[in-house]
Amino acid sequence: MTGTSSERMPVLYLSHGAPPLADHARWPAELAAWSRDLPRPTAILMISAHWEAAPIALGATTTVPLVYDFWGFPERYYQVRYAAPGAQELAEKVRNLLRGPGVTVADVPDRGLDHGAYVPLKEMYPAADVPVLQLSMPTLDPRALMDIGRRLAPLRDEGVLIVGSGFFTHNLRAMTTDDEHVHAYTVEFDEWGREALAARDLDAVLDFEHKAPAAGLAHPRTDHFAPLFVSLGAGENDLDSLRTVIDGYWFGMARRSIQLG
Repeated sequence: MTGTSSERMPVLYLSHGAPPLADHARWPAELAAWSRDLPRPTAILMISAHWEAAPIALGATTTVPLVYDFWGFPERYYQVRYAAPGAQELAEKVRNLLRGPGVTVADVPDRGLDHGAYVPLKEMYPAADVPVLQLSMPTLDPRALMDIGRRLAPLRDEGVLIVGSGFFTHNLRAMTTDDEHVHAYTVEFDEWGREALAARDLDAVLDFEHKAPAAGLAHPRTDHFAPLFVSLGAGENDLDSLRTVIDGYWFGMARRSIQLG
């Protein structure tokens, strides 16, 4: 890993948007301002909603082409490049931390960063000069993902920025025509999540499918909420500092993004 930072890094969960994020009136500037307020990372570990693979897999250990895992967008979005340095040293540290009975960590060296990783990183670290590693989610089980986050937490003391990248609500059928029109159930879920996180009620958040209002409408599939649990595990010792950095809506979906530490 490059860099000399020994400062303990915070942990993030961000709502990453889609390729048109770059065209949003506020979002790019919000992400850029957020990164300016963070210590300079030695490396970044991304857990994206767009990579589920079991056993746990590591991608982008070297600089390889991006994964354009979306369809039907204008051609310019497929021309985006983000050639961040590979993170082989970080990959070895992740393997050591996750290694245990029955745990296998696979390498997928030809899998590049997907849009859940590079879309926000291009706004936060546009020079692409920080090594980036992507980690797959081997399950969507909240408690199992939180345990993975706990195991990864020591990386923070080595200057690694751990980022869970999903979307605080994610129902593509609930998308609206602009940022101002939002379904009531999306607002209810977002408000419930804000309150539960502010109260540090992890039991409720982990059981969100039963405790949150309209959970099945906010998340017909839970893949975009799941990275939050890795972040909560990695930042568990800093729950007192948990805060929302970005909120509001994007075409009807809640873009709440948080920081621990």
